[in-house]
Amino acid sequence: MTTRKAVVECEVHQEIGWIHLNRPERLNAVIPQLVEELYGSLEKLEREGVRAAVLTGRGNAFCAGHDLRHEEQPANEAELRLNLQKIQDITRKIQRVPFPVIAAVHGYALGAGCEFALGCDLIIAAQDAEFGFPEVSVGLSVTGGISHILPITIGLVRAKELLFSGERFSAPQALHLGLINKVVDHSVLAEEADKWAKRLAELPQVALAKAKFALNRGAQSDLEAAFELEIEHALATVQTIESKQAAEGFRKKRSV
Repeated sequence: MTTRKAVVECEVHQEIGWIHLNRPERLNAVIPQLVEELYGSLEKLEREGVRAAVLTGRGNAFCAGHDLRHEEQPANEAELRLNLQKIQDITRKIQRVPFPVIAAVHGYALGAGCEFALGCDLIIAAQDAEFGFPEVSVGLSVTGGISHILPITIGLVRAKELLFSGERFSAPQALHLGLINKVVDHSVLAEEADKWAKRLAELPQVALAKAKFALNRGAQSDLEAAFELEIEHALATVQTIESKQAAEGFRKKRSV
């Protein structure tokens, strides 16, 4: 029996959890296995009682979005719906664990990768980080609660601009928009994330957990409705001719 290689690494150092997306050869692009292991890593850190956690990526990117070259495609709509719900479960889990989760972003944070980052409590980005939501440009729909999180973070008009255009934006631009907390040099990204995590770990944990839950509940009272709407839109868009043509065009462009 062949054991599949882990694509997410999870470690604990001095009550700080570190989660590394580990598909560097594919810029940590999302496949079902990565989603499952990321969720499992968050569960592990919760069981082990960490006081803070950092989510980051190995190699040259945080996460470049869905892997459009992945050969395992959903067999039917029910399986596709389940896959979409599992991606949304990442956002749910990050927001429900009783410790803060810091995204340490470098390189690409696109599509689902951008959604993973924005689902975290705090975001530190390297100068080289590039964010973006290319879903509409390739005929697909956003997931991860972004249809709710993005407008309440930067406003409806700016959210529409980012989603409609699909244009990438830099770490300084993300900071200006209020999407992230800090921009640092790539060489000190891990060090800065560790510093923030340790500072948070020193705070009274019950008070910190209560503050996190209260803020999330107040800001995202309609998040579940957004989750369901996103699935309906994703199911409607993924099977369209435009979507399939856009995905094929993307694959051909990447293979050149």
